[in-house]
Amino acid sequence: FLFKPSTTIPVRVSRSRGHPLCHGTTTTVANRPNMFSRTGTVLSLTRCFRHHQPSRSLSLVSSSTLTAHLATRSDHRQCQSRFHQQKRLVSTSTVTTGSSCIKMTGVKKYQIVERGAPNSTDYRVFFKTEDGQSVSPLHDIPLYANDAKTVLNMVVEVPRWTNAKMEISLGEGLNPIKQDVKKGKLRFVANCFPHHGYIWNYGAFPQTWENPDHLDPNTGCKGDNDPIDVLEIGSRVAKRGDVVQVKVLGTVALIDEGETDWKVISIDMNDPVADQLNDINDVEKVFPGLLKATVEWFKIYKIPDGKPENQFAFNGEAKDAAFANKVVEETHKFWLTLINKEIDGTSISCLNTTVEGSPYLVAADAAEEVLAKSSSGGTSEPRSDALDKWHYITLK
Repeated sequence: FLFKPSTTIPVRVSRSRGHPLCHGTTTTVANRPNMFSRTGTVLSLTRCFRHHQPSRSLSLVSSSTLTAHLATRSDHRQCQSRFHQQKRLVSTSTVTTGSSCIKMTGVKKYQIVERGAPNSTDYRVFFKTEDGQSVSPLHDIPLYANDAKTVLNMVVEVPRWTNAKMEISLGEGLNPIKQDVKKGKLRFVANCFPHHGYIWNYGAFPQTWENPDHLDPNTGCKGDNDPIDVLEIGSRVAKRGDVVQVKVLGTVALIDEGETDWKVISIDMNDPVADQLNDINDVEKVFPGLLKATVEWFKIYKIPDGKPENQFAFNGEAKDAAFANKVVEETHKFWLTLINKEIDGTSISCLNTTVEGSPYLVAADAAEEVLAKSSSGGTSEPRSDALDKWHYITLK
């Protein structure tokens, strides 16, 4: 087919080696890294043909306009005051499971809206789509970022090297991120030599739930009633509230106060060494010592607070990607029973704005009321010098 030099068409692109996040079913563009602009959002045929031969042209979808949504790198994210936007390229598809229509791939942008003062008990991080619709990071952000289920969405709760113990609030409507509180005091993790704060970007997989009534045959312990935890080990220090596309590399099984607490090890698909990491054995090759440090970190991080050393299933051995993906899939199925009200989850708010068929689905205006009722002021607590202390711990 022929085009005028100024003709543009809308396309979706398949996953390519240079850009592993790009995928779709309309058009295939394989191994064409030069076609992607880090800053632009529109790609013209004139520019395409300048870099590529006409025989390798794009498939026609429409004869009018071209809109190619490109995945922008994290270093191009902009933060304006207390409003933060993220851009990610994903396709959109749905699958009907039980009584709910579950979105299997994510929206192109998420925004975070911060309420209350940071470092206070009132501080909350809410999530919205690019068009301003309030969403729950636990229920409305899809677990999988592509149809092959090889790329997953991770919600970042705690950026690497920070100490504030942030988490998705299970009991509050729309499940904002908040700082954990114990006995009225904000919680922080101690610095255990030679580590400082969290040693990876720490967060959770949306649309997962570790069922507290399920006895895990692998660990002999029940779930911890939380979404499954994720450790992102790439080079970039993420921002709180980032939604990062990752691939699963493996998992370790922490036994935290008698409960199974899976820690899934992953890598940002945009990381410079992501192509070198495909399974758990690759982690030691690319990041020697990190797996050992990870197990040590979880063993000792509660000791400065007067608690005993944590234990691990499998003697702390990390399981491979295939094992980890099965664990994630199982926790996703548990979440489905939760969101469809097939199981009692009274301690968890299942309020959502996108899961069609869920009895907890609410209209946009009802979701906005939840956000409107959240605190918009407050005062940050002064930072304690004790947070800078290094704790020297020797395991017996």
